[in-house]
Amino acid sequence: MKTNLVSALDVTLPKKEKKGVIYSKKIDTPLGAMIACAGESGICMLEFSDRKSLGAELEEISRHFGAHIIPGESSVFATLEEELHEYFNGERKMFSVPLSPVGTDFQKKVWEVLMKIPYGTTTSYREQATILGNPKAVRAVANANGLNKISIFIPCHRIIGSNGTLTGYGGGIWRKQKLLELEKAILI
Repeated sequence: MKTNLVSALDVTLPKKEKKGVIYSKKIDTPLGAMIACAGESGICMLEFSDRKSLGAELEEISRHFGAHIIPGESSVFATLEEELHEYFNGERKMFSVPLSPVGTDFQKKVWEVLMKIPYGTTTSYREQATILGNPKAVRAVANANGLNKISIFIPCHRIIGSNGTLTGYGGGIWRKQKLLELEKAILI
């Protein structure tokens, strides 16, 4: 099903506008299948395959890079798969695979803050907005987190509500809980 979605993206841009290729690959994880996409600069998407906005995300990536998204092997997929496997086995807390996130400058700043949240810890949208220098930008920060296309490696699962409750996660709240439980169990 997802392969058809990826193949269908080739019609989203006129052929003359597409100059490159973004490779996609399905990766099985303990929390379900994920779709990875990578271009020359690194991973531009790592999402659970049942995410509702997956089609829109793939379309945005295709437009951003002016590229066809096709199933295939990228030079970074082996490292990505190894690091994901190690993460889910509790053997990896930091990642080295190159990332190439697609978003606005503001979104990228929000995601940079996410990558500084220590493994096994959480923070709130309000704290994240404060770190960015604008404590009133809670909704904008939450929206930017929701548009993150590189799950786990840009750890938006580490953001919780100010009252300590689990809030929005594109992969589903149950996955957010499992990721946080995995990280906390390793720290004990």
